[in-house]
Amino acid sequence: MEDKLTKDELEALAQIRRLRKGERESACVSRNAKRLAGLKYITCKGGVFALTEKGLQTLFLKRCIDGLRAVAYSVPGAIDPDVATFLSRKGLIAPRTVGEGFDVTERGRESLADIDSRENKPT
Repeated sequence: MEDKLTKDELEALAQIRRLRKGERESACVSRNAKRLAGLKYITCKGGVFALTEKGLQTLFLKRCIDGLRAVAYSVPGAIDPDVATFLSRKGLIAPRTVGEGFDVTERGRESLADIDSRENKPT
């Protein structure tokens, strides 16, 4: 992600994704809408928020990172099928030889270490 988003802004994106038509947005969405719109993560037409392609990609990337971490820490059932498919295609996870679920590959461990080092790096 080239734009550093806070946890609150990422949560606002996730809430916009789940927002139903006619539902009122939360305080979290209202608080972050101006910045997210300025960075082109969301649009607002007629008072209704919608994710842009950039917003959808950012959420999917976050879900992939969270899914990779869930597999690495053996959290059962914490990975969505579309995320598992993507991570498998990229060679970051592999199906277990015994039982159900996935294991992180060497490439996946390297990627996770790289992600963690970038997140913990002071700006």
